[in-house]
Amino acid sequence: MTNSFVITATRSMKGYASRVVDYLARFPSFSAFAERINGIDILGVDRFADGEIEAVVKSSVRGKDVVIFTSCARNEAGIGVEEAKIELYHTIDAVKRSQAGKIIVFEPFVSCSRSDRTARRSSVGLWVHLKTLSSLGTRHFVTYQLHSDKSKSMLDPTICAIDDIPALTLLQKYLCNHYIRNMETLEKTVRANWAFCSVDAGGEQIARQFANAFGAPLVVAHKQRDYTKTNTVESVNILSAEPIKGKILWIVDDMIDTAGSVERLALALEPLEPAEVNIMAVHAVFSAPAMDKLSALSRRGLLNRVVVTDTVCCPAQAAAAGGPSISLPGLEVVPSAELSAKILRTIETNDPMGKLLQEFNVEAYLKSASLFSH
Repeated sequence: MTNSFVITATRSMKGYASRVVDYLARFPSFSAFAERINGIDILGVDRFADGEIEAVVKSSVRGKDVVIFTSCARNEAGIGVEEAKIELYHTIDAVKRSQAGKIIVFEPFVSCSRSDRTARRSSVGLWVHLKTLSSLGTRHFVTYQLHSDKSKSMLDPTICAIDDIPALTLLQKYLCNHYIRNMETLEKTVRANWAFCSVDAGGEQIARQFANAFGAPLVVAHKQRDYTKTNTVESVNILSAEPIKGKILWIVDDMIDTAGSVERLALALEPLEPAEVNIMAVHAVFSAPAMDKLSALSRRGLLNRVVVTDTVCCPAQAAAAGGPSISLPGLEVVPSAELSAKILRTIETNDPMGKLLQEFNVEAYLKSASLFSH
């Protein structure tokens, strides 16, 4: 049974939400709901002369589940972090006052996810964000690849449920579709010539998932940080059971922010003479220095390609929406809207989420007839 629901978005994610609706309409059980679920334009924002804003719901959502897509990171509308958050909070309040049945916030990337450490004299940004969402009336929060598992404990499940969906599967499928394609390549090329590398010891678990899935060696980078400063790496040590020379390396992480860690790692790998170095990350945060650093590595031949998902709007996407664009050679963006549609279909039909949480089986996927339909 399908719940009565509507999909909408704050200004930061209207284009993304529209793509999700398009995918939902392709599912047979949802095709009849195509008009009813497309509420992308039901939200508006009024601005007062002093700069204050007010969110407005333009049509009735009484009794319906309302899914709000939002981004408080770099976004297609070019809205800053603070304004995007305030708009989201106002939107939830407006929807709650419109007597929605349940409010579901779908935030593919939580921009404050790394502010999860409790310290005596500093705020915890993720706790503030999640506490605000639940206090305003959010009853279900969905995101991709939170920075740490402990983050999920910041929400009281009796008030607001949380689904942290692994997005590494998107990257693993992309490798299969575009670079492997068949079992012969997996066995003779990938397992013999590839290796997966962590950015740091904390990211070893993610890199190990790729190494285990593809049957390739694991390389661990151990970085020393200066914790008196943010985004600072002092040194990098490389740990590998096999020689790296001549290997195709895939550095895997949950996000690329300033690219400081990646830069130091690429420079540390250079003397070891890998055949090529590539980066895969779920969230393309790309803070100001990142594009310059990655472009410089590319020009020096130390970086071949950068593969990310669209949980954060990438420069090429921003350009298509009228925003600024910065060229990065080898940038490949993996779409996530279809997976988001599957998640919503699962939620709204009250089906188990287990299938979407399973580890990716590379061999089963390569042998499946649906390889090139994803």
